[in-house]
Amino acid sequence: MPKRKAAIAVGGVAALGAAALLLPNANASQDKDQAAGAAGTVKTLKAADASNLSAQLQKALGDALAGSYYDGAKQQLVVNVVSGDKNVIVQAKKAGAAVRQVDNSTASLKAAAKTLKTKATIPGTAWAIDPRTNKVAVTADSTVTGAKWNRLQSTVRSLGSGMATLKKSAGAFKTLVSGGDAIFSQVQGGGVRCSLGFNVTASDGTPAFLTAGHCGVAAKDWSDSQNGQPIATVDQATFPGNDFSLVKYNDATTQAPSEVNAGNGQTVPITQAADATVGETVFRMGSTTGLHNGQVTGLDATVNFQSETNPGGVDTVNGLIQTNVCAEAGDSGGSLFTQDGGAVGLTSGGSGDCTSGGETFFQPVTAALQATGATLGNGAGGQAGAGDQTGTAAPSASPGDNGAGNGAGAGDQSGTADPSATAGDQNGAGNGAGTGDQSGAGNGAGAGDQSGAGTGTGTGDQSGTGDGSSLNGSN
Repeated sequence: MPKRKAAIAVGGVAALGAAALLLPNANASQDKDQAAGAAGTVKTLKAADASNLSAQLQKALGDALAGSYYDGAKQQLVVNVVSGDKNVIVQAKKAGAAVRQVDNSTASLKAAAKTLKTKATIPGTAWAIDPRTNKVAVTADSTVTGAKWNRLQSTVRSLGSGMATLKKSAGAFKTLVSGGDAIFSQVQGGGVRCSLGFNVTASDGTPAFLTAGHCGVAAKDWSDSQNGQPIATVDQATFPGNDFSLVKYNDATTQAPSEVNAGNGQTVPITQAADATVGETVFRMGSTTGLHNGQVTGLDATVNFQSETNPGGVDTVNGLIQTNVCAEAGDSGGSLFTQDGGAVGLTSGGSGDCTSGGETFFQPVTAALQATGATLGNGAGGQAGAGDQTGTAAPSASPGDNGAGNGAGAGDQSGTADPSATAGDQNGAGNGAGTGDQSGAGNGAGAGDQSGAGTGTGTGDQSGTGDGSSLNGSN
């Protein structure tokens, strides 16, 4: 590709509201830090600092904690501790966290999630531990009816009172093949459209980018225009299990800045990879709907997508970030990031759209970087600051009602992609790709009619731009 970044303009004006939240210093009040106070004083923290404190406490105290979340109104990290554990309470307070005593331990919540996996792995279901309720939040989409619904309901009840919640989602869980700048591929039977997530440097020093695994399984060669020549080739792709791809630019001199194009002439420098924290505000950029913001609602989520290649089969993705940010077809792979330039996730799938809302799941970026060996920008490690790319994005977000999510904990599942997608005209997402061990794609095919769009529009039946943005996606 010529020495320029891949960028496709996205139409729409409604996302200007979200873009306005990205103004510098809009969240300057969060810079107050009461850490200098006496031991036990609750600190006032920005979301990123709360995430760091949460990670430190988790490392020090492990499963003695029963989860944590960010209280944006009070700008505090809230830590759950099982009633009676005085030592943990003292340590958490000393670190500056607000402590809340709860009934369910991490071990009991994990056991409940394990029971759900064993007894209720049903297409159209998802679950994640919600630290705000201290329960496992179980969701069923509109396809879970009859005997399947009865089975799910019975399993949730068997977990015991106060252990889990169950709700219905109006839409259907699908991978959203077709988010950031638009990228396209032509495969047998039609076209695929996804979104570029974040530019990275591959382990061999060449320029590359991250996107969704079901996109990399669907097609091998990608262009920055619908009928253009390929500019990048899939190097690694994993789906199901996880949902990430590493795609290398064909031209080693390609300029691949570590930033997200937020539209309206604004870019957000991406300075580091960041772990998500429940309760924090995040932004999602996608090629179909542009910029939207919302909040993280759960971590380590499990989503059971209906398999496109095996009727009745399930494509399960684990370790995802759950949000209330909206997303639509074509947003797959797009960037989920924070106001201070942290790369958080890659859009995986969800239900609903940007008109009615819904749940969206994201593959964690930190896990994808670890699995692929890639680094952000000019060598910023998986969780390290981006060195000379430090320009801070002061995008202070106020939570929207759209949440995207599905970052799966990539782990070591990064098989090499040789995804020769035979994808149907639905976007060859995953299911069409005869990728073999590369991602378990077979039935792992991406998402129904949402996954990349027939003719390359990636819009599927959800393609309406809704209140989608004027922003092009991430670069």
